[in-house]
Formats: sequence, C-alpha cells, structure tokens
Amino acid sequence: MDPVRAIADAVLYEGYLLWPYRRSATKNQRRWTFGGVYPGSHAARHPDDRCTLRTECLVEGGGDIGVAVRFLHVVARQIMRDGEPVDELVADGERHLSWDEAVERELTAGGPGRVPIAIAIAAGREEEPVTGGSIVRSWEALEGAIEVRAERVGEGVRRIAVTVANTTPWAGTDREEALRRTFCSTHVVLRTTTGAFVSQTDPPARLRAAAAACRNEGAWPVLVDGDRTVLASPIILEDNPRIAPESPGDLFDGGEIDQMLVLNILSLTDAEKAEMRDSDPRAREILERTEALTEDELMALHGAIREFGMAR
Repeated sequence: MDPVRAIADAVLYEGYLLWPYRRSATKNQRRWTFGGVYPGSHAARHPDDRCTLRTECLVEGGGDIGVAVRFLHVVARQIMRDGEPVDELVADGERHLSWDEAVERELTAGGPGRVPIAIAIAAGREEEPVTGGSIVRSWEALEGAIEVRAERVGEGVRRIAVTVANTTPWAGTDREEALRRTFCSTHVVLRTTTGAFVSQTDPPARLRAAAAACRNEGAWPVLVDGDRTVLASPIILEDNPRIAPESPGDLFDGGEIDQMLVLNILSLTDAEKAEMRDSDPRAREILERTEALTEDELMALHGAIREFGMAR
C-alpha cells in the first residue's frame, strides 16, 4: 500500500471508534473528536470548535504543488421497522443497530493562485431493505471552500498556505446535529513534483525564522515518505511516520499498542463480541480480522528493534 495513503488513512480514522468498539461504551458516546471543521454558526458559540483549518509549510525549488483535502462525512444509520424508526432490528439472525457511520470525502485543489475550490456536497439518502424492515443511511449537505496561496520568502523558497473553511448554513444548537454538518478528521496532503518540502519540526538553520512564521491552526505539517509530500494532520506526528509492518490492520486508536488491543478483543465475552459486531461494519471487520490471526502473527505483535545505536 502507498505509505502516504496508509498514514493518511490512519489519521482519517483515528478515534472513529475506540476500544471496546461497542455502541454502548461510554468513550464511544462522544465521537469525531479530531480535526473537526465545524459550521460557522456553531463555531461562533463554541470557539474551541473551529470553522476553518489553516496549514502553512515551506517548499524549496519550483514545480507544481498538488493539494488534497480529506475528511469524514457523518452518515446517520437509522433502522426502520414497518416504516417506523427503531433502535434495533433482528433480521435473518443478524442484529442491526441505529447509530452513526461515516463516508470518506476527498477533494483536490489547484496550485497556489488558482480560484478557490468550492466544497458542495448535496444531502442524500439510501435505503437498504432487510427482512422485516430496512436500513436508512442519510447525510446532510456540506458547503465550504479550499484556498491555496504561495508567498516567496527567500531565494528559491515559497511558503504554501492552505485554508479549509466550512460555510455550511445551520441555525441549530445541538452538537450531534452540528457534527452531521462538520468536516470530521480533516487533513491536508501536499505534494510537489520537483521541489522539496522543508521540515516544519526541524528546519535547517537558514530557514528557521521562515518556518517559525508559518501559521498552523488545527493541523501540523510533517514530511511523509521523504521530502516530496507533506501531511498536515490534526494529530501531531513526527516527520516520516510509518505504520509498523507487524500491525495486523487499523484499530482506530494509534495511542494504544496493537498487541494490547488485540488481546483485549480476544478476551471479550460472546455477548460483548456480538455487540461489537453489530455496532458498526468497521468494528465487525476488526473483530473478524483479529479472530483470524495466526499464532505467528500474534507473536509478531510483541515488537521489534528497528535499529541499534550507542547509548550515551
């Protein structure tokens, strides 16, 4: 898998669903806590919930700059029985629960100086029939804009600025309803064709002042897979992060240890596993993947020494 995509996807789904991966778990009652870009009316009442994200970084050399903005769009999953909304439904031996899911959104913007890209995602609804009822998935409209600018800050050096704004009209006060109109887990991927991005974390001495002048609000840019790509993430990462090759797959909780989460999943009771399986399709995938791990794959989760160095 593309290493940039692997890291970006890990950021996209960080906190999507946390151990013990069940709808009833207290920690899963408040979701979508990373990288939210909220409707302006909500942000005006709740200043900690921003309505714009801005990231700036330095690039040396010429060449075009490609920009992709990625986020999750909350999807309400409502179970229906005989045309009426219900909390759950058992159909053909499978239990379906009403809850929220998400769909990935990705938009590409032109290079610096281009006309801002409008974000215009229409509201929608899909109905999936099941025995005795149906699963209705619906999502709200989203509006906003992506703007990319460049400023020369030295010989052969430009500062690239990307702003993502949520202009979705909304007059409500409920946070859960606001989240349905929010760009959740928003992050930005910048690529250069021939130039080289400068580390914002550890810039060379000659560019430290220019790097310090960069404004980053709601995201922090790090180099990914060399110096041709930057990931501006709502979670602070080190330069050139990577997914451990021993990892059996995403667990939506990069702050925990894969081995611990895997063992915790395997220790769940049958009833707990059933709720995990029924809470969300992605939770079901985690459970099935974990239960299918071989003994060798489990042993590999003990860890590995990546490199040796002299202790001083």
